[in-house]
Amino acid sequence: MNEILNLVSALAAGFLLGAIFFGGLWWTVQKGLSSRQPAAWFLGSLLLRTITVVAGVYFASGNHLERLLMCLFGFFIVRRIAIRLIRLPEEEPDQLTKEAINAT
Repeated sequence: MNEILNLVSALAAGFLLGAIFFGGLWWTVQKGLSSRQPAAWFLGSLLLRTITVVAGVYFASGNHLERLLMCLFGFFIVRRIAIRLIRLPEEEPDQLTKEAINAT
């Protein structure tokens, strides 16, 4: 029972770390696009987000492979959710064909 609780907590830590990482990425893109120094925003954010996630995975895994895998699994689940939430609506292929024909 204790091991199951450890795995569930590692999965929850992966969810949290994924939310921090991808939420921070979204926030950085919003800030970086309107900034005078976007390179500093993106580099600083990348370093901060990466250090946070690596340290979080290290502590959540507790030197156990099963916990490490559960934490990474939670992280990648949040990644898939973030991709679905932020994805831009796709244009219809017919519209792109019409635009290409009109351009010639």
